[in-house]
Amino acid sequence: MPKKHILSILVDNEPGVLSRIAGLFSGRGYNIESLCVAETNEPQVSRLTMVTDGDTLILEQIKKQLNKLINVIKVSDLTDQDFVERELVLVKVTAKTENRAEILRIIDIFRGQVVDVGLEHYTLSITGDAEKITAILNLLKPFGIREIARTGCIAMFRETKHKS
Repeated sequence: MPKKHILSILVDNEPGVLSRIAGLFSGRGYNIESLCVAETNEPQVSRLTMVTDGDTLILEQIKKQLNKLINVIKVSDLTDQDFVERELVLVKVTAKTENRAEILRIIDIFRGQVVDVGLEHYTLSITGDAEKITAILNLLKPFGIREIARTGCIAMFRETKHKS
């Protein structure tokens, strides 16, 4: 059974880098489940966080080939490591008058926010790990989800904790 892999890849912040990296995956028939890229604290470096399902041996080969690309600085597989993961989702949900209070309670429980209000909808913002996002979407489904925009996973290694 394919395993979910979360890769954190530091790259030079230059045009074409993302295309070359995505090409390695598509060339082997691997789907990229989510992809998020942005500058790091150093403007010339970007962090690319990628989630994919795949065979561990083939993913090892892809990681080796990623490391050979000129613009790739570092490839880290967070899969079996201790890491922090978050995702952002914007959800436009039907909010009839009789359901508004219940939707607001759900959002409050999940520490989400209402970011837009219309006559017949709320647009909600929720952050959390994939399980939290899935849980709230399942609770909101009965109200009528009109639209969803998800960032995909972003992740970083956890710091090691030193005992004093």
